[in-house]
Amino acid sequence: MASAVGVLVLALLINLNYVQVVKGDSYRNNPGNRRVILTEYSTPRGQIIVQGNPIAESQATNDELKYVRVYPQGPVYAPVTGFYSLVYGKPYGLEHAEDGVLGGTDNRLFGSRLGDILTGRDAKGGSVVTTLNAAAQQAAYTAMAKQKGAVVAMDPTTGAILAAVSLPSYDPSLLSSHDTAAITTYWKSLNPDDPSSPLINRAFTQTYAPGSVMKVITSAAALKDGVKIDEQIPAPNSYWPLGGSGACPKAGGAACIQNFDGETCDNGTTASMALAFAKSCNTAFAQLGVEKIGGNALGAEAKAFGLTGDSRSVPVPVSASTIGSQSDLTDKAALAQTSIGQRDVRITPVQGAMIAAAVANGGTSMKPYLVDQERAPDLSVLTKTEPEQLGQVLDATLDQQLEQMMVGVVQNGTGTAAQITAADAAKNPSLKGVTVGGKTGTADTGVYVNGVQTPPHAWFVGFAVQNGVAKIAVAVIVENGGVNGNETTGGLAAAPIAKSVIEAYLGSAK
Repeated sequence: MASAVGVLVLALLINLNYVQVVKGDSYRNNPGNRRVILTEYSTPRGQIIVQGNPIAESQATNDELKYVRVYPQGPVYAPVTGFYSLVYGKPYGLEHAEDGVLGGTDNRLFGSRLGDILTGRDAKGGSVVTTLNAAAQQAAYTAMAKQKGAVVAMDPTTGAILAAVSLPSYDPSLLSSHDTAAITTYWKSLNPDDPSSPLINRAFTQTYAPGSVMKVITSAAALKDGVKIDEQIPAPNSYWPLGGSGACPKAGGAACIQNFDGETCDNGTTASMALAFAKSCNTAFAQLGVEKIGGNALGAEAKAFGLTGDSRSVPVPVSASTIGSQSDLTDKAALAQTSIGQRDVRITPVQGAMIAAAVANGGTSMKPYLVDQERAPDLSVLTKTEPEQLGQVLDATLDQQLEQMMVGVVQNGTGTAAQITAADAAKNPSLKGVTVGGKTGTADTGVYVNGVQTPPHAWFVGFAVQNGVAKIAVAVIVENGGVNGNETTGGLAAAPIAKSVIEAYLGSAK
């Protein structure tokens, strides 16, 4: 009997150790553990701040869960904040990336927590100060209207993200209430498994073919190879990469490169590189990539601009941008398509803004970041982000030429809708001395519905320089060219949105 009791006591001790030691963390962090939930909601979570104003904060309640998370301008900032849900947790945005600081569990806040215990003060989380500009963010959201797509703006000289909008959007407050039935109903209405779901962060995690935006990189590689911006380069009406520099045969298929909508570039034979860039001539840049630059040089330049195939964190996760596989750089037909931003080239809107920013910043690419400061509950600064260089995409002399080409796109090319005119500056003095440069892009989707390809995506990436100083870089992607059906190009659908963001940001600067 003593032996049996001993075995039972030993089994009990083993089980207690297993539950408390081995499985302790699992049980403690289980979302179904009511004690954990009550503890988590017993203290206010810290604020997420834009220019001194909270875009996410905790408010006291009268129910069992003492605090509820609210988002005063929910849909406008949803891709940045994410949400804090009783049912679905905190899987997105800064609510996830900065959870330790906001929830007060970060190791750097141990002293603050200990002080609260010793003094009897109510515990609370730290705060996160973003780099966002409220005027630019609102302008981007308003200008996108009901279209699908994204806008990202950044400071070219620092990498600070000034705006990040993704549409369609959602209201994080409806996922962060204490009504579990209402939360579940709203979640189902968002349909997270749908490819067009509002929960998809198009600004940070969605990748798209860049179309002619890629010509910025192709031009940079050409400049390094010695091509001059006023040099005449081949610009035929069609280009057949598999047969030297000749025109496409009748059965050219996908390998046949033609200009958008069958247009003629200049005289149909040659054009200066600057003109071909301004008019976005596909044949000129496809032939330039295959017969002058080559796959290795184009691939190296793409990586210098950030198309490395590696994801990054700002600290919200940003998907990898890529130029494609090595075979896309060795096969002539694939290289021709890659040179004009098709085939397997994919970039995020963040990467699009980085491309424009590097050109505006004298050829220096800066690391993008979304958080300016992390603060303790007593508002002392835990960390402050310092600008960081990623590399040099072009030396200053060549970059100045590329910048000049991008200005040409806006002044007399496909991106005139982004231009800040003298009349604009007369109405708004904050726009005086502003020059806008950019590149439009119209990217085939490769998606067919009932045998018909869906309309192409519309891109614009650009920058504003004021009195010689780079102020802002913007990337706009409008999925399927917008809501009106006829605004399918980057110049028509995306460039006006970029102009709105530039004007709002410059108008808000003190």
